[in-house]
Amino acid sequence: MLKVSEILRIKGDTLYTATPDMPILRALETMSEQDIGSLVIMEHGQLTGMLTFREIIRHLHDNHGVTGTHTVRSIMDDAPVSVSPNTSADEVQRLMLDKHARYLPVMDGPTLMGVISFYDMAQAIVAAQAFENNMLKAYIRDWPSDSEATSS
Repeated sequence: MLKVSEILRIKGDTLYTATPDMPILRALETMSEQDIGSLVIMEHGQLTGMLTFREIIRHLHDNHGVTGTHTVRSIMDDAPVSVSPNTSADEVQRLMLDKHARYLPVMDGPTLMGVISFYDMAQAIVAAQAFENNMLKAYIRDWPSDSEATSS
C-alpha cells in the first residue's frame, strides 16, 4: 500500500514557508515566482496554518483586488488538516475529498516533513497503476500454455 513517505521521497524535499506576519502581497509574489499553490505558515518552528491560492483569491475578491497592509495571518487557514508519513494514499485521497483540501502538510510529530498536493496524489496514483498494469501484463505473458502443461 502506497504511503505518504514514499510520495514525499519521490517528490523531493523542497518546501516553501512563510510567517503569519508576512504581507499577503509578498506571499503572493513567492507563490507566483516559485509556481506553487500553497505556503506552509510557520511561527516559532511550529505549523500555524496553510495559505493557498483559495484564501488569496477569496481575499482579493472581498477587497476588490487590493491586498493593502493585510498579513497572511488574516486570511490563512489556521487549522489545516495534516497527515503523517505513515498515512496511506487512500486515506489522503479521502481526506482531500472530504475536506475539499488541495494541499495537506505532512507532520511527523511536531516536525514538518513536507506538503502533499492533489497533483502529487494524482501523479503517484498514475505511477502505481502503470506499475501494476506492467506487472499484470508480465504475469499474463508468462502464463503457461495448455500444451506446455500437458507435455510435462
